[in-house]
Amino acid sequence: MSGIRRVLFATGNEGKMREIRSILADTGAEVLSMKEAGISVDIIEDGATFEENALIKARAVAAALTETDCVVLADDSGLVIDALGGEPGIYSARYMGEDTSYEEKNTNLIGRLEGVPDEKRTARFVCAIAAVMPDGREFQVQAAIEGRIGYEQKGEGGFGYDPIFYVPDFGKTTAEMTAEEKNRVSHRGKALEQMKEVLRKNEGFDR
Repeated sequence: MSGIRRVLFATGNEGKMREIRSILADTGAEVLSMKEAGISVDIIEDGATFEENALIKARAVAAALTETDCVVLADDSGLVIDALGGEPGIYSARYMGEDTSYEEKNTNLIGRLEGVPDEKRTARFVCAIAAVMPDGREFQVQAAIEGRIGYEQKGEGGFGYDPIFYVPDFGKTTAEMTAEEKNRVSHRGKALEQMKEVLRKNEGFDR
C-alpha cells in the first residue's frame, strides 16, 4: 500500500468524530465512523486499562472489516479524579449508567467533591489509542491532559465531562475552549498527533 487512504475510527460518538476529523484533516485520509462504514459489532470492553480496552475495540472492528486497505483506530478515554481514587476512570462512559446524561454525571461528581479544596481536586483526561493495520500489525499510544475539577459546569463546547474539567493554564474548562485550543492540548488531540507520527513512519499518508 503506497499510503494510508482510509481510516476507520471505532466510535459512534459524533462529538468525538468531529475532533478526530479535524485533527486528521492534514493526512489526506478519508476518516469514517463505524456507522458510515456500515459496521455494527457488540464489543465487550472488559480490559483493566485504557490501553487494553482500546485494543479490544480496534481488534473487534478490524475483524468485522471487509475492506483490505483500511486502518482501524480505536480509543479508550476517560476522566481520572485523584480525590475519588481514580474514578470514573475506565468506566467514564458507563458511570451512573450509559443512558445517564452527562449533565447528571457532572452534577454528581461535583457533589461528591463538595468541600474538597482546589489543591486536592486534581484530575486528568487520559486517552489511549490503538491501531490495527491491514497486515495485522498493532500500535498503541497514550496521552493525558492535567487539570482539576471545577465547582460548576461551564461552557457549551466539547462533550462529556468537558464542562467540569478546568485547565489552570487556560483559566477555563475544556468546554469553554475553542475547538482549535482543545485539539492542541487535549488528551485525544495529543494522542492522535502521536498516532499520526507512528502511522507516518510505518505506512505513510498520501500527504
